[in-house]
Amino acid sequence: MAILADKNTKVICQGLTGAQASFHCEQAIAYGTQIVGGVTPGKGGTRHLQLPVFDTVARAVAETGADASLVFVPPRAAADAMIEAIDAEVPLVVCVTERVPVQDMVRVRRRLEDSNTRLIGPNSQGIITPEQCKIGIMPGHIHFPGKIGIASRSASLTYEAVGQCGDARLGQSSVVGIGGDPVHGLGFVDCLELFLRDPQTEGILLIGEIGGSAEEEAAAFIAAEKPKKPIAAFVAGLYSETGRRMGHAGTVNVFGHGGAESKIEALRSAGVHIAPNAAEIGATMRQAMRG
Repeated sequence: MAILADKNTKVICQGLTGAQASFHCEQAIAYGTQIVGGVTPGKGGTRHLQLPVFDTVARAVAETGADASLVFVPPRAAADAMIEAIDAEVPLVVCVTERVPVQDMVRVRRRLEDSNTRLIGPNSQGIITPEQCKIGIMPGHIHFPGKIGIASRSASLTYEAVGQCGDARLGQSSVVGIGGDPVHGLGFVDCLELFLRDPQTEGILLIGEIGGSAEEEAAAFIAAEKPKKPIAAFVAGLYSETGRRMGHAGTVNVFGHGGAESKIEALRSAGVHIAPNAAEIGATMRQAMRG
């Protein structure tokens, strides 16, 4: 099994005809993902990558039966694209776009509250269920099927973690990039709930970083639920300077709040195994699995 996406997931791409979307959709198709069409306003009725292109998400869903959408739309229009997919009742929306304005994301979050749509991102590498479905920009070849569920705020650290887990012979059930923006869709708690219900997932790895309160919320959830599945975590930014942004909008330690030390302590107190540095993520996950 897996969470959110598998070999049966039918995906459309909003912005399919763009250069980056074309490249990554070609990669996803080669990986085995069922990409069934695209959406580019004004280009409806044409074909791209041998796929039908539609003017609207609603039409694309009606014609293809898609149950997921990959948003490859520039920042200024990304929120409207996400909202269009939500209004079309697409169950899963994955937005890889970076630098979506915070105020725009507030509009998206409000629309999500009255919907059944799950949003991953923005500023996300996407989601992958190894050898079944890849919705996003991650390299497929480093992932292989297994029993570790991974949720991460950082794309590059996800790939490092996946590589190390692979070296430790720990494959993945699903890997979710929740993104690092301050206002986003699924968070750590959402992913924890899904992984804890998934019978294939036997261990969980969280990759956090400075800024926000996602890690503290995850720690509170873990402390309350006391899950039997082992959980490991790494939090980046331990030596970051206060007030300095690290990478993107969500990773900033402001006046001592949202720092790595407090996040690590919260997770450790909840019983999470903490990787002391980025080089020991895989070893820490292996240790957690051994109990």
